[in-house]
Amino acid sequence: MGVIEEGAKKSAVLWLSLDRPRLAWHTWHDGAIYVVTGGGEQELPGLAGAERVEVTLRSKDNGGRLVVFDASVEVVDQAADADAVAALAKDRLNAADGATLTERWAADSQVVRLTPRGSAA
Repeated sequence: MGVIEEGAKKSAVLWLSLDRPRLAWHTWHDGAIYVVTGGGEQELPGLAGAERVEVTLRSKDNGGRLVVFDASVEVVDQAADADAVAALAKDRLNAADGATLTERWAADSQVVRLTPRGSAA
């Protein structure tokens, strides 16, 4: 297991370099990081329209920077990538609408896959 996968699995949050550094919760699934933005979820302005983003994972133990890497950005078809959406929904803590969460996301949010670029993964 690479440092990116290990770090992403151990920590529920990461930092994205967007208009400013943005903290985001995420899920690691099938070799990539998934986040949801908009529609009452975390606001990650500009992410869905970007080709790449810089991602910082921090150590869960001491908060120090574990790894920084570039990731390709792709908005996913939520129906076609239902397994990833289900994994993301499972990790969504304290959702008021847990039973209808994925329906709300399909209507109002974007699920974004962040695929590590290069050999650091």
